[in-house]
Amino acid sequence: MTDATGGALPAGLPMAVPAAGLPTAVRIHEVGARDGLQNEKATVPTAVKAEFVHRLAAAGLGTIEATSFVHPKWVPQLADAAELMPLLADLDPAVRLPVLVPNERGLERALELGVREIAVFGSATESFARANLNRTVEESLAMFAPVVTRARDAGATVRGYLSMCFGDPWEGPVPIGQVAAAARRLYELGCTELSLGDTIGVATPGHVTALLDELTGGSGGTGVPVDKLAVHFHDTYGQALSNTLAALQRGVTVVDASAGGLGGCPYAKSATGNLATEDLVWMLHGLGIRTGVDLDRLSATSVWMAEHLGRPSPSRTVRALTHQEQ
Repeated sequence: MTDATGGALPAGLPMAVPAAGLPTAVRIHEVGARDGLQNEKATVPTAVKAEFVHRLAAAGLGTIEATSFVHPKWVPQLADAAELMPLLADLDPAVRLPVLVPNERGLERALELGVREIAVFGSATESFARANLNRTVEESLAMFAPVVTRARDAGATVRGYLSMCFGDPWEGPVPIGQVAAAARRLYELGCTELSLGDTIGVATPGHVTALLDELTGGSGGTGVPVDKLAVHFHDTYGQALSNTLAALQRGVTVVDASAGGLGGCPYAKSATGNLATEDLVWMLHGLGIRTGVDLDRLSATSVWMAEHLGRPSPSRTVRALTHQEQ
């Protein structure tokens, strides 16, 4: 490992200094290959996507969201899902490769290829439900119900993404009770994990704490178990890591992140993308929290992908470790 000047960093950095009240291990749900690449203007070749996933797995990431079985008309960047999945068949079976599906047809395509982990994508607000799914919140839940049931019947696990949990570009602040109610509905449909999304990156730590307390059964809470929750923060206002720490302090042990900070929100032009996996790993390792990730290999992977995309990685940790220009 080298520092930003090119000199060798002393072994053991970041220094692990555990803090009270935090988990001993965190599972990183890597979303760069799906959430990251779907936001690219140019389509990445299928072989490059497959190599990206293989490199992420080799860096120690055990959960890598591979692609989406959304209609190619809506997400042309991921139109090659059926071609990609067979190229990942040689990975260690312990590596989890969830995929996003929008409806029953998408689920059928995924199951036919042997997928055993799927995700559905809901909204806590009516405006985003209309913009993203062309449905009301209630109509989108009705669409997801048979998808979740069929997936569970087929032996698959189901992750439920809930977007706009902390703010909406059309509606502004989103009441905590409204988010909790939508999350509870997804949980009751049979989702085995719920990812709470800060889609436009406006969350702050106190807001994160209040929502988690409401969800996990605080005074009048909805009683979703904390071990069923994950968090998905965008770093638009530089709050992703502080928000993650707040979630860890409330018992969350699954955190979404994107290698190199790939991705972002099309509804917030100033959004700087997803929380970079490298930045997250640096913080977690500094807290003595196990991730299983080799930070040097992960950073090298993000540099490799950035070269394919024709621009440097926005991750500060990647830039520091590989001494790219800031």
